Amino acid sequence: MNGGLLVAGTTSDAGKSVVTAGICRWLVRQGVKVAPFKAQNMSLNSFVTREGAEIGRAQAMQAQACRVEPTALMNPVLLKPGGERSSQVVLLGRPVGEMTARGYHGGRQERLLGTVLDSLAELRASYDAVICEGAGSPAEINLRRTDIVNMGIARGAGLPVLVVGDIDRGGVFASFFGTVALLAPEDQALVAGFLVNKFRGDVSLLEPGLDMLHGLTGRRTYGVLPFRHGLGIDEEDGLRVSLRGTVRESAVAPPVGEDVLRVAVCAVPLMSNFTDVDALAAEPGVVVRFVDRPEELADADLVIVPGTRGTVRALEWLRERGLADGIARRVAEGRPVLGVCGGFQLLGEHIEDDVESRAGHVEGLGLLPVRVRFAREKTLTRPVGEALGERVEGYEIHHGVAEVLGGTPFLDGCRVGHTWGTHWHGSLESDGFRRAFLREVAAAAGRRFVPAPGTSFAALREEQLDRLGDLIEQHADTDALWRLIESGAPSGLPFVPPGAPA
Repeated sequence: MNGGLLVAGTTSDAGKSVVTAGICRWLVRQGVKVAPFKAQNMSLNSFVTREGAEIGRAQAMQAQACRVEPTALMNPVLLKPGGERSSQVVLLGRPVGEMTARGYHGGRQERLLGTVLDSLAELRASYDAVICEGAGSPAEINLRRTDIVNMGIARGAGLPVLVVGDIDRGGVFASFFGTVALLAPEDQALVAGFLVNKFRGDVSLLEPGLDMLHGLTGRRTYGVLPFRHGLGIDEEDGLRVSLRGTVRESAVAPPVGEDVLRVAVCAVPLMSNFTDVDALAAEPGVVVRFVDRPEELADADLVIVPGTRGTVRALEWLRERGLADGIARRVAEGRPVLGVCGGFQLLGEHIEDDVESRAGHVEGLGLLPVRVRFAREKTLTRPVGEALGERVEGYEIHHGVAEVLGGTPFLDGCRVGHTWGTHWHGSLESDGFRRAFLREVAAAAGRRFVPAPGTSFAALREEQLDRLGDLIEQHADTDALWRLIESGAPSGLPFVPPGAPA
C-alpha cells in the first residue's frame, strides 16, 4: 500500500487538524504505517523535533496520533506571523527570513512547491499512507495560482481530496457545493466527497440534504461526525484579537483538596505556544482563563505571561492595558507569576532587540535579574533538566538570549521569591514537576489545593487521540475511506459549473 489523502476544509477551523489526526489514529490501529503532512502551516504554536527542526504543533500532535516521531518533512513550510502583513518563513525546520504576504504570494510560494512535493514523496516512500492536511479553503480563488497546500499539492501528487465542513457554523451544504463549483475541472476531478463535522441532533434529519448534495455534485458524504467537547487539541490559531473570557477546558473530576486554583494567562499580542497551559487545565481543580484587563488578575492564584512572537510589542501592550502594573503589584506582594519564553524575557531588566522588533534598547518590567539580547540565529532545542526536585523535559524556540544575573536557577532561567521565568515550553507536561510547581503556587496563594496524584498528561493526550480515532471508526464509512486512501479519487466524477474563473 502506498496511499494518500488530502483533508481540505470549507473554511479555516472546519476541523481539518482533528479529522486528520483521527484518520491517522484509526489507520495506525489497523496496523497501517502512517504519517501526517501539511505542506504549509501558518501558526504561532510550534514544536521542536528531536533533530532540532521547528514545525507546527498540530503536525506534532498528528505524528503522536500516528505513533511516530515528528520530523521536518511533515511540515516543510511554516509561516509564523509577526503582524498583520508579515511572517517569518521556516523552511524544513529552519527560519530563512521575514516576508510580507504580497512578497510570499508574489513568487516565493510557487518556488517552494518543488520542496513541498519532494518532502511528501520522501514520506510516501517510507510509509504505507500519508494523510495530508490542507489550509483554509481550497476554493480561495485569489490564491489558487500560487497554492502549494490545497489543490496545488493534491494535483501535484495525485491525491484524492476529502472536504470537511463545520455544520455547527451553518451553511454547510452551500459551502460544500460552492467549494467544488469554484474549482477548475482538473481540481474537481480529485475532490472525492465530503465529511460533515460537529453535527448535533438526529442524523436522519440531515440525510435528505446529503442525498440532494450527492445529486447536485455527484459526490458522496463519507461520514457525519457528532459534536464532541474537548477535542480542539494543539490549536494553530495564534492571531486572535482577544481571548478574554476564553477558558481552557478542565478535567471533569472534582478537585482533590478543598480549594481550586485560578490561573490567569495574559492574552498578549502574537501569543505563541499557548498550548503550554493545556497541562494545567488538565489538572482537576485548576481553572485556566485568558485575560486582557488588570482587574482580572485580582483573584488569580497564578498569573502566566506566555510566549509571543513580539516580545517588545507584548511589553508595550501590557503597559498600555495596565497589566504591567498589576503584575508588578503581585510580585511585590509575593504572589505567584510565571513567565515563559517571551513572557520570561519581558519580566527582565532590559532587552536589546535589533532582530525581532528592531527597537534597540527597551526597558523591561524589572521583576527578574535578567538581561536579554536578541540573536539572529534562533535557538531550537529539546532540553532535559531538573527543577523542584523533579525531572523536566521541554523545548526552546527563541531568538532572545538571556543573561541571568541573580536569583535561584530555574530550568534555564531563574526565580526570585514566587516569580519564575524560563524559556522552556512544554515543561508543565512533566507530571512530577507540574505537581510540585502547583503545590508551591498553592502554598504561596494560601489555597488548600492538592494536585491529583495520578494525573498523567501523556495518558490524557492518548485518550483524546483515541477519541478522535473512535469518531472516524464509528461515524465515517471506513471501508469507503480505505478505498479512497488506497486507490485515489473515483473516476468519472462530474464537473460542477461554473468552475474556477479564468
